[in-house]
Amino acid sequence: MPGNFSFDQLKKAVSSGEIDTVLACIVDLQGRLAGKRFLAQYFVDSAHDETHGCNYLLAADIDMEPVPGYKAASWSKGYGDFVMKPDLATLRRIPWLEKTALVICDVLDHHTHDDLPHSPRAILRKQVKRLKERGYIGYFASELEFYLFNETYDSARKKHWQGLDTASPYIGDYQIGITTKEEGVMRRLRNEMDAAGIPIENSKGEWGPGQEEINVRYAEALEMADRHVILKNGAKEIAESEGKAISFMSKYNYGLAGNSSHIHNSLWSADGKTPLFFDKKADWTLSTLGQQWAAGQLKYAKEFTWFLAPYINSYKRFQAGTFAPTKIMWSEDNRTAGFRLCGEGTKGIRMECRIGGADLNPYLAFAALIAAGLAGIDEKLELQKPFVGDAYQASRLPEIPKTLRDATETLAKSKMLKQALGDDVLEHYVHTAKWEQFEYDRRITDWELHRGFERY
Repeated sequence: MPGNFSFDQLKKAVSSGEIDTVLACIVDLQGRLAGKRFLAQYFVDSAHDETHGCNYLLAADIDMEPVPGYKAASWSKGYGDFVMKPDLATLRRIPWLEKTALVICDVLDHHTHDDLPHSPRAILRKQVKRLKERGYIGYFASELEFYLFNETYDSARKKHWQGLDTASPYIGDYQIGITTKEEGVMRRLRNEMDAAGIPIENSKGEWGPGQEEINVRYAEALEMADRHVILKNGAKEIAESEGKAISFMSKYNYGLAGNSSHIHNSLWSADGKTPLFFDKKADWTLSTLGQQWAAGQLKYAKEFTWFLAPYINSYKRFQAGTFAPTKIMWSEDNRTAGFRLCGEGTKGIRMECRIGGADLNPYLAFAALIAAGLAGIDEKLELQKPFVGDAYQASRLPEIPKTLRDATETLAKSKMLKQALGDDVLEHYVHTAKWEQFEYDRRITDWELHRGFERY
């Protein structure tokens, strides 16, 4: 791909003056890029081997405040360093930033240089390794939805995030004429992501005014997660350079469509040539392996919902009649379902998980889906018959957790995830979820003030 660099190519680009800055980035708990900007010459001379960062970066909330109660990092332990180890296979140009390249780093223990188990990238690596041990490769693709505003982040902040001017005042779902007005950002996003080695298939208007969807070409799970986080970061940077703002918030306005991140997933042979879910003689042309994988994801969906919906706001997206699911079931090409079978009858047959919002961390979401799918295979689960009809109106179907508190309680009790991720890792993320709830519960909201000052 045009944007990807080998290390030798980077050295030549630095020597010629084509590149003068290298971003060395880890992925934090929230799925954001965090790291350092290196003078490119220093990076190729020595920092390409490793650099360091404060370990509070994987023990902080979304506002970058250190969170008490983590075992892995705390004030009592002094918030020391961890190693940021550049994965040179992820080197790429960043066309929207002048003379800049980027590399994703793995996070290692400062003393042992082993993977830090609770690092999002390490969590996904562990599940990818489990697939590899069985002779599988997992192909994933995450669709991303977001709102584009005719606002800067500064102007939106001054409006207290209310009454914002969306890029279009109308629903522009698939509408070419409306989305043409948004091409200043969207054309740059498609082309500059592709030039960064993140192949974009298409973009389209979504089901909210000024709402967009962008689709990235599928890839092996770890590569896809890397593409996902770079795309989110770059989309905001490109929009800001155009005097616009973008939000991936799951539900920025209760009366409008939420932002989803649907995740397509399937298993292939280790060489990536043979689809393991396709069997033209099987029910729904979905192989026994594919049916077991899907059955595992259905069985454990409540247990891993937090990995797809990590914030208080995430649960406001699950509304009937909004194309966001409310029930845990699967169907054939049915957008009211929590899981949808796509590509039936073709080698591209796959399961689409529709539960996740655009606020998810892809490393954690992909890891949870793999863990649940493998559990289904190990348990030889039988896939139930597909649901037919309007799932919003159906009774007696298991429901997606309604609140963060419900999802956290279910997450904490998950034996499957504890076994797949490890006790300490699961405990780390349960603590993360509980802190999000604590932060919400202790804050006085505008709604409370509005009612309380004059009405009681």
